[in-house]
Amino acid sequence: MLIADLKAGLRHSERLTVREGHAVPAQAPLFGSDTDMPPVFATAQMIAFVEWTCVAALAPYIPPHQRTVGTRVDMSHLAATPIGMAVTADVELVEIESRRLRFKVSCRDEAEIIGEGFHERTIIDQERFMARLSRKHS
Repeated sequence: MLIADLKAGLRHSERLTVREGHAVPAQAPLFGSDTDMPPVFATAQMIAFVEWTCVAALAPYIPPHQRTVGTRVDMSHLAATPIGMAVTADVELVEIESRRLRFKVSCRDEAEIIGEGFHERTIIDQERFMARLSRKHS
């Protein structure tokens, strides 16, 4: 497949089982916090899961010299998911505007919908992107 074959309507799903590393308490040390929080699927991890589901959906279409990067997230986290429960992310490409790709997304656990919204990604040239990034260190 080629990038020219990429069309709105593309759908993809991924499934994961929530582990301790996906839960809110595992995120606290990353930000210097020791606040006692409930052991549930973290919102940040839900968003990361949606991003990786979109990356997987696009993989057959993106040439080796390009990548996609997340540029916008507009999601609601509607319900908590305990450790050990499976979560499924469903994504649908709903709009292509030049290099911008807009996905409608939803996540559900074994009991209910836990998140929904939109996620946007932009197609980039990997070499140019990395060169621009390295200039930030200069």
